[in-house]
Amino acid sequence: MLDFIYYPVSAILWFWHKVFGFVLDPASGYAWALAVIFLVFTLRALLFKPFVHQVRSMKKMQEFAPQIRELQAKYGDDRQKLAAEMQKMQAEQGFNPLSGCLPMLVQIPVFIGLFHVLNGFKPGAPSNYIFNADDVASFVAADLFGAKLSNTISQAPEVLATFGTDRVEMMLVGVPLMIAAAIATHFTARHSVQRQTADAAANPQTAIMNRMTLWIFPMFAIIGGPFLPLAILIYWLANNFWTLGQQRVVYRRIDREEAALAGAPVVVESTAVETDTTRAADPAAKDQPGEIPGVIEDRSRDADKPGESR
Repeated sequence: MLDFIYYPVSAILWFWHKVFGFVLDPASGYAWALAVIFLVFTLRALLFKPFVHQVRSMKKMQEFAPQIRELQAKYGDDRQKLAAEMQKMQAEQGFNPLSGCLPMLVQIPVFIGLFHVLNGFKPGAPSNYIFNADDVASFVAADLFGAKLSNTISQAPEVLATFGTDRVEMMLVGVPLMIAAAIATHFTARHSVQRQTADAAANPQTAIMNRMTLWIFPMFAIIGGPFLPLAILIYWLANNFWTLGQQRVVYRRIDREEAALAGAPVVVESTAVETDTTRAADPAAKDQPGEIPGVIEDRSRDADKPGESR
């Protein structure tokens, strides 16, 4: 049913495994782990532009939060009128709230697709989408310090034994991955929350959502980690590290753009008008005592000597 997701995901994973398998042992857990990590990097690179649109859209929504509340207070009883006014304001200001959800919505089917593909790596399976029997056997045999990438910590001991591992080995690798994924999720959320305006952060609903993203969402890695294959935990960790780095790059870029706009002179009828920024930068540009802006003072009197009359 979702083959249009499973095949592309497996194809990207296959490609990167071939790349790293050429350098390393194809059956090595490092080759497969790197293939999963670069699967994340490939997908997130494709979503870079939508992510930039997401950040800009969220910033505009924060800037126009007071106007949105005014519309809600004014047309709260008339949902159709409120919806029409909201759409009008969004069209005038050039932002779409749905674009802010696009990168996250795209990642959900990718996560499901990867989970499904990884579950297809079973001992003795003849194929797994574009992976042949040899590839399946290679992944099943792949391990990191004795922990199999396709297994979960919560699996029964007899199931783990068929893969050549046990719960202790799975926990020695899986628990640090779970903790690292939770920490990365927390700091990614914190970096995003710090970008909110004071007005947006003061909103009770926003405050509740901030607490959830900072503390509840990271706990999913701890609570759900034992039920996820190690390869999924690697995906989760790599995805959050990419997001954190991408946020820093995009936010710096937006800050530079805003700083450049703030320092630019305002032009009125092709005449540069001095702004507060340029006035502060050039103390000599301040009005001298007694001067009236826009009026040319007669300084010819300054040349008269004391006692002389004109």
